[in-house]
This record gives sequence, C-alpha cells and structure tokens, in this order.
Amino acid sequence: MPMHSEYKYTVPKASDDVQLLLQILPSGLQEAISGLKDGNELIEIVLDLGRKPEIRTTAGFQDLELPAVARKDLQEVVARIGTFTADNRAGIERTLHRISAIRNRTGDIVGLTCRVGRAVYGTVDIVQDVIESGLSLLLLGRPGVGKTTLLREVARVLADDLGKRVVIVDTSNEIGGDGDIPHPGVGRARRMQVPSPDRQHAVMIEAVENHMPEVIVIDEIGTQAEAEAARTIAERGVQLIATAHGKSLDNLLQNPTLTDLVGGIQAVTLSDEEARRRGTQKTVLERKGPPTFQVLVEIQDREQLAVYREVAAVVDAFLNGVPLGPEIRKRSSDGQVQVAQEQSMSELPPVTRPEAGSADKELPKHRAVRIFTYGVNRDRLEKALRKLKIPAQVIKDVEEADLILSHKGHQRRQPKRLRDLQSGGIPLYVVKSNTIPQIELVLQKIFGRYEEQPEEKAVLEAEDAVHMAMKTGQLQELGPQNAYIRSLQHQIAKRYGVRSESKGQEPYRQVLVLPW
Repeated sequence: MPMHSEYKYTVPKASDDVQLLLQILPSGLQEAISGLKDGNELIEIVLDLGRKPEIRTTAGFQDLELPAVARKDLQEVVARIGTFTADNRAGIERTLHRISAIRNRTGDIVGLTCRVGRAVYGTVDIVQDVIESGLSLLLLGRPGVGKTTLLREVARVLADDLGKRVVIVDTSNEIGGDGDIPHPGVGRARRMQVPSPDRQHAVMIEAVENHMPEVIVIDEIGTQAEAEAARTIAERGVQLIATAHGKSLDNLLQNPTLTDLVGGIQAVTLSDEEARRRGTQKTVLERKGPPTFQVLVEIQDREQLAVYREVAAVVDAFLNGVPLGPEIRKRSSDGQVQVAQEQSMSELPPVTRPEAGSADKELPKHRAVRIFTYGVNRDRLEKALRKLKIPAQVIKDVEEADLILSHKGHQRRQPKRLRDLQSGGIPLYVVKSNTIPQIELVLQKIFGRYEEQPEEKAVLEAEDAVHMAMKTGQLQELGPQNAYIRSLQHQIAKRYGVRSESKGQEPYRQVLVLPW
C-alpha cells in the first residue's frame, strides 16, 4: 500500500481506568492525586520508603505535600494488587496498569512505581501501510515513547479489521493487561502469557507450533535466544511485529546480541586485488545474512516516526559508510499525517517482474559463473553450490554478475539498477522460497543438471503446500503418492510445525496439509 505525502487520519483517543489504579493507593494519596489539575495526564506514581510521594505527568515530575512514605503504606498497596512475578512486576486484573517493585538485599519491598496503562486507539494509522503489507516490522524507541501502546493497537487492527490470526506473546502482561482475560485493547487477538522472562523465546516457538498464527506480536526482544526464535518464526512464513531494546538502527547494529535481527555483522578479509578494486582496507564489515525484519521503525516521539524500508539494503549502505536516510512521518494535533522526508532509497518502486531466465545471454564456460543475489539466503545458496559441485561464486557487485538470482517475495521491490542490468541481457532467475531444496532445483535447471525424480518433486510440492497453508490459512491437498513418498511429505509438514494427514484408498491415497 503506497504512502501518500499527506492524508487524513482520526485523532488518537485514549482509554484508561485511572481510578482503578488510584484505588490501590493509601486514602490520603488518592485524594491528593484526584485533586490535581493535570490528573488526567498522569503517567506514573513513585513511592519510595522514607521519601515524599512523587508523581510524573506529561508536564514533568512533582513532589506531593504529604508525609514521607512508610512501610505500612507500601504494604497497603501490595495487599491490594496481584502477585509479583519473577521480574518484580504486578498488575490490576483486566487493566493495563503496571506496578513494579524495588527490593532491599533481604527481599523486602522498599519502593513502588505505579505506572498508568492506557489503550490508545487510532495510533496505528501512521504505519498501517506497513502492517498491511505482511512484512515483518521491528519497532525501536526509548522507554516511555509509546512502543507497547502502538504494538497493542497493531495487534487489535490486524485481528479485528484485517481478520488475521494474531497471537500475542505477552511477557509481564505488558500488552494484554493483568489477569487471565486479555484487555479489550487487543481486540480478538489471542494472548499467550509468559511465566517468566527467561521463557519468552520458548513461548514464541510454542505459539507457532501449537496455534498456527499468521502474525506473532512480541514486546521487547532482548536476548540471543529470543533473536534466534524470531528468525525461526520468520523463516516459517509468519509475520512478526515486535519491539527491541535500543533507540535507533545504529544502536541495534552495535548490540552484539540483537544485531542478527537486521542481518548481523561479520568481519571479512578481502584479497589484495579485491581490496584495491573496492578502494577499502583488506578487512571490512559486511552483513552476515538476511534480516529477520524487512521494515524497521524508530519511534522518535509519540507523533513522529522514522521508517526504514528494505532493511537489508539499508544495513549494507550503513556498513559501506553511506547511510541512507529514513522516511520521516509526522502527525499534527488535528490528525493530519505528512511525510516530512522521503526515504533516500527512492529507486525502489514496485515493478512488474519478467519471467525467470527470460534473457538469452550465455553463461561463461571457462571460468566460475558469478551470481548476484537479491533476497536469496547467501549461506544456503553457497551450501547448495558446494553440494552440487557447481563452478560458481556469489558476488557483492551486481555490475560483474553473469546472472541474478532473486526471491519470489522481492518481485515487487526490484531496484532500478537490477531492472536496467536485466534489460541489458543479464539473466534473472527466481526461487520460490529460501529453502535449500528450492535453491538446488533452480541451480540444477540453470546449469542443465535437472532430472526430476518423484521424491524430489513430492518434497517440493509439500514445501509449497506448507508455505501456502501458512500464508492463506486454507487446507492444501497434495497429489496421490505411494506410502514412502507420503512419509517424506509428512516429515516436511512436521519440520515446519504444520499438521498433516493422509486420506483416500490406494493407489489414490494423498496427503492433506492442515493450517490449524
């Protein structure tokens, strides 16, 4: 969905239950806060033992003219809320309010931060074109800027307005609120609670394997295990909407734990000849692999976002020392949203892709064929080349390519430079999915080694059916096969976490791939 330079949206509206939060406070504190002029803009209440109560509103911090907080005050609040979890957080059932504890060395609570949780409706319109595209989206921003609020609204819109099967992996009940029944702010989206933060990655995988979502929503990916789980989910064809620690793309690239979310970074030693050709040092930084998220959004403040499309190309440009500017979107007080700055990758408009291998240029016979990839997993391609013993190398410079190997999912985002080279005679071939069998199939066809075997055809048919079932949510029927080949197809379905079963009588018995 294209983004227009100016368009009208509804002004976001907030829904909260501030009174339910105030009811857990000591009576004197309730009265003091209720009497404040800016009480409706309350953000959080801070209660520290031996200090005066403090509140934070949109205008800043303010000490209340009340006696210092005593132990009985803290105990009174704790008695009125739910149990604190392993990360020292508690809540009020069916609200989005969060109470966080500070403990002393013996485990006693000596401080509480009572944060107002609000479901804000209408905030998602500023990135609605991105979430409707089906691309995985990563949100970055400093604490308190509204990442979780936007995430909650994204889940609701995807589930209610777009009819997607959405599962929220909710650590500390930040998105869906406290209690077993999710807050209405998430709409029809389903919510899986996480028993402790160190189990988030396991629940992420469980969500995909057990509940067949089209979209997974996650708040705060922060560990290597969670980053690896996110990549596993993305490779299964599920759209990911998530937040991560860090304020900007630069922060993320410098975080060794999370840099894999945008492709990862590795040091590569070049030959003397290649270093001279590039005009660089012999050791350079390059992207390690395809990013888990195709779009990255920096939430600069509640009314302004920076949107990076084509994350792979953005990271490559950053590592080459020529960072590309993002698209800046702003919202005014009357609901108008403008694109204040276009993304500097303006050469990436949607185009119609020609058929694979349509050019007639002959491949070289006396040297290794140079392959340039666009959207194809480089590691898997190189593994397939080694396995098939094909004399070819994967290169970085498209100008030197003998052929271009692209991914079907990138057909609408082909850069102008690739289109120009293809029209000049460089053959283009497209793989249907980033799996080794699919890549091997295309390579065998390119290099004249393809002799279709029943087993290979059946495996490829099963993989295509699995991807289609996960994408559309509809049952897929495979062609009749013997018992051995059907067992191979069932193994493919199991590998991707999809159910399958056989039906019919021999010799017409066939496999069904079930998306639920």
